[in-house]
Amino acid sequence: MKTLTDQLAQYASYHRDRRNIITHFVGIPMIVLALAILLSRPQWSLTSVPLALSPALLLFGCATVYYVALDVALGLVMAVFSAACLTAGAWLAHRSTPIWAGCGAALFIVGWIFQFVGHMAYEHRKPAFADDVIGLVIGPLFVLAEILFGFGWRRALRDSVERRAAALRDSQHDRHQPI
Repeated sequence: MKTLTDQLAQYASYHRDRRNIITHFVGIPMIVLALAILLSRPQWSLTSVPLALSPALLLFGCATVYYVALDVALGLVMAVFSAACLTAGAWLAHRSTPIWAGCGAALFIVGWIFQFVGHMAYEHRKPAFADDVIGLVIGPLFVLAEILFGFGWRRALRDSVERRAAALRDSQHDRHQPI
């Protein structure tokens, strides 16, 4: 399994333009919330479990286990964000179908618009998940890490990610140059 530094650096190598990263600060949380909403139906209640089971709970539970395996502290912070999204999703799942589906679909579509505008207008490069589907899972963790880095959290990790991302970007650029 790749380390946290490996995963963040790989993702960061596709996200060097600050404007693109800013679009991700908006788009990725919207997409994550949309998934929590759209996958909160159907819900199955079990008398022995205090939470209603749903595809959203299963997806977010698996993602949280992966995040904690990469880094306990960052994984736990992501778990708090995930719990908030799941709570909103469960609440909307109990509303009418047009409200539930409309909110989820609108967030999903607008979130992806932000993503693609960031990549097409600013980065001029395809999204990370186009080359490695794990980028879909790492994106939310990247956004959270970037926010925390902005507050001075784990500077050594930030510096290591930046160095490795720059080296990856340079090697990817060299491979695409005509001989």
